[in-house]
Amino acid sequence: MSDKDYLKDISEIKNLMNKSSRFISLSGLSGVLAGIYALIGAAIAYWLVMTYSNGTLYIFHGRVFWACMAVLMMIAILSAVTGIILTTRKAKKTGDKMWDNSSKRLLLNFLIPLTVGGVYCLIILSQGTYGQTGGLMLIFYGLALVCASKYSIGDIQYLGYIQIILGLIASYYPGYGFWLWAIGFGVMHIIYGTWMHFKYDVNK
Repeated sequence: MSDKDYLKDISEIKNLMNKSSRFISLSGLSGVLAGIYALIGAAIAYWLVMTYSNGTLYIFHGRVFWACMAVLMMIAILSAVTGIILTTRKAKKTGDKMWDNSSKRLLLNFLIPLTVGGVYCLIILSQGTYGQTGGLMLIFYGLALVCASKYSIGDIQYLGYIQIILGLIASYYPGYGFWLWAIGFGVMHIIYGTWMHFKYDVNK
């Protein structure tokens, strides 16, 4: 056996180990679309608040507040559905299983910090502390990505770190929370999803 054959065997063994311990069928395109949804949702929320809340992002009353919450929920639902559809399509294309131990561990480690963060944000909102919610969403979402990266494509941890940093900045400067939220969930998803698409999806 030549050195080339040994290297090929080692590479195949490494790929098999990654497939058995990590869910690697995540779609980069789903990240791009999630970012687009977030930017559209942010534009709608901005228009609602500036039009019906006396020209300031800090005033939420009645229908405006619930309309913004509905927009946020629609972004989450659309992003989740798009991610499931595109990831399922990619898994079928590559011959990987969509629902196995690695995907279960990925989902569990992603949902725990995300659920805790969602509940905490609802508590903050119920207390009328709107300025901190953008930063908290970014921080808990970033933590969820970092935790999930152990059972998926490791590169998503870097997106998690970026979200955490943006969240901390938004917490320190709550007046910029809305814009940092749009950058984190919108712009960064588009940039990172595009990079992941060309790195992992194209010609796979």
